[in-house]
Amino acid sequence: MKITFIQTGGTIDKDYPKTTRGWAFEFGEPAVERVLEKLYPSFEYEIITACQKDSLEITNDDRKNLVSIINEHGNNKFIVTHGTDTMIETGLFLETSVKDKLVIITGARLPERFSNSDAPINIGGAIAAANTLKKGVYISMSGIVKSSDEIKRDMETGKFY
Repeated sequence: MKITFIQTGGTIDKDYPKTTRGWAFEFGEPAVERVLEKLYPSFEYEIITACQKDSLEITNDDRKNLVSIINEHGNNKFIVTHGTDTMIETGLFLETSVKDKLVIITGARLPERFSNSDAPINIGGAIAAANTLKKGVYISMSGIVKSSDEIKRDMETGKFY
């Protein structure tokens, strides 16, 4: 089995500023690289960067680019790291345009660089789902995996259900 990870940005990929006196986060290398180094995976993988944006800045053109990457790629299993604010919207967009492939979208409430981040468990949940599901578009967050048209988010707590 081979999984193609696609970085789009979001909190999961936010990193500390590389300059002095920096206060805002910036996007760095895909967080999934650091998580996979700790996992010592027994599957093949590759990592592609589609964009590095906060999910509130992701446009339908970015989503169309994501569809092109997925549909034109020879692999059929994808995990997309994405910001939590619009991951459901992206999932619904992909559902109408991606056929006969498995796409699992995941992210994190806190940057992967933080020791208390949920990124490793969310990525782990997405990997487990990629090993069991056949095709469709799913979101893996908060310890659950549901199709993007079934998952909901409580905007007060930030939890997915």
